[in-house]
Amino acid sequence: MAGRIAAAIRQHGVEAYPEECCGALLGVVENATPRVTRLERMKNARVEERRRRYVIDPLEYARLEKRADAEGLSMLGFYHSHPDHPAVPSDYDREHGFPFFHYVLVAVRAGVPGEIASYVLSEDRGAFDREELLVEDLQE
Repeated sequence: MAGRIAAAIRQHGVEAYPEECCGALLGVVENATPRVTRLERMKNARVEERRRRYVIDPLEYARLEKRADAEGLSMLGFYHSHPDHPAVPSDYDREHGFPFFHYVLVAVRAGVPGEIASYVLSEDRGAFDREELLVEDLQE
């Protein structure tokens, strides 16, 4: 994943370090292919273990989904950082993920962003599969 969307995810990870950042992937689905066109930073509402976990407030999620729908966009998934860990989903990510969303992870080691990767959870929720997620450059 390259371009401004990836750069924005990396920057959010750096700003939140040493805690996890999180945000939403908004876009469109054309011919069964999701395409991210916009990011939306979200607050990590988790109170404890913020270095290893994130949670999105359900009311914030509902507001964003409603606004995206009004703008003709879909909620395609989420991104979050893995401070001092690789950009690979954890067991916690798998246990709390949904098969219909895409998940982008960015590794941030010692405050420096590294690998960024996208995953989709299998229907049986047994494992994440790495994917190439289509992204558009963010508008200036």
